[in-house]
Amino acid sequence: MARVKILKQGTIHCFPPGLRDDQGELVNAEISAVAYDGERLLMASDKPIPGHERSAAFSLPLFAEGPDDSRIDYLTQQTIKEAVKYEDFALTTDGRHMIATTGFDRIDDETHELNAYNHLLIWPLHDPDRVQVVDPDPRDGVEGSLEFRRKMDAAVGEPYYKIEGLAAIPGERGDGLLLFGIREQGKAHDDFDYVRRVIGAHYIINDDDNLEFVDALHDVFSFDPGEYDGVEHICGLSSLEYDPYHGQLYLLTSFETEEGDDEIIGGYLWVMSLHDFRQGRAPTLVRDENDQVLEFEHKAEGLAVLDRERLFVAYDNDRNYDLHSVSERDERRCCEAPYTILGLVQ
Repeated sequence: MARVKILKQGTIHCFPPGLRDDQGELVNAEISAVAYDGERLLMASDKPIPGHERSAAFSLPLFAEGPDDSRIDYLTQQTIKEAVKYEDFALTTDGRHMIATTGFDRIDDETHELNAYNHLLIWPLHDPDRVQVVDPDPRDGVEGSLEFRRKMDAAVGEPYYKIEGLAAIPGERGDGLLLFGIREQGKAHDDFDYVRRVIGAHYIINDDDNLEFVDALHDVFSFDPGEYDGVEHICGLSSLEYDPYHGQLYLLTSFETEEGDDEIIGGYLWVMSLHDFRQGRAPTLVRDENDQVLEFEHKAEGLAVLDRERLFVAYDNDRNYDLHSVSERDERRCCEAPYTILGLVQ
């Protein structure tokens, strides 16, 4: 049985209060991706953060007392700035490279105006200046991981999909197995089903520090949360995270629905050994220290393993500003992103 307890909650100021976009609208922090490199949290919003000196991706140190948002460092490399709608980060299995994915949920093959939403990126850890696009379009001047998108189109088999999970685990070939978590799939952005589907392919890191797939993208895993007691909402996959300390995989799911005039958001956490994952067995639904199903108050979108005993959860509440138990305040500012640090209960 997997159980956790809340060690700390709070908010992170992702940019200056009152920041506005080109249309004069307040910029909203919508953190959808998080990773941890042993010293710093790497986070990203799925909405742009304007300013020449800023980007949607940034890092900040994590201390015993929590994240220090007074020391944010934005990743301002042009390729990183140009990618839009980041959804997840993953460390390679050897811990030497960082991989980032956007949602791949829209494309315009004729104008290429939406290519920014189609990026799979990699860079050596601590050296984002050397960022590269994975599986780029072979045509000169066409941005984005369009070769990768063509492969994913074939693997998903639906006209529309959204990637929200990313993890690298040990594999049978190459340097590991790269996993992509599919949250939505269907006919169109307004005609889809929420899913918990994992598609993967083995990869190598070549001599140029870029990633190459060594086999085809293929279905690896899926599960149905509706088969579990205590799961009361239809949810989609929102993050994947490999735990090298315990040889297991975490799967984060979230939901957003309406009950009458009320918007209901939240999420659930699942875990399984790599052996069970490869065998296609059902994951374990994580519970709290009182043995109740852990249901997040916020839309859980990002997950990072901090060490053998702690997890970091980031939330993307969109335009929902309620803080609930995260703070004594009722509502967050637009620039704030709520988070939770969980401790494993033995």
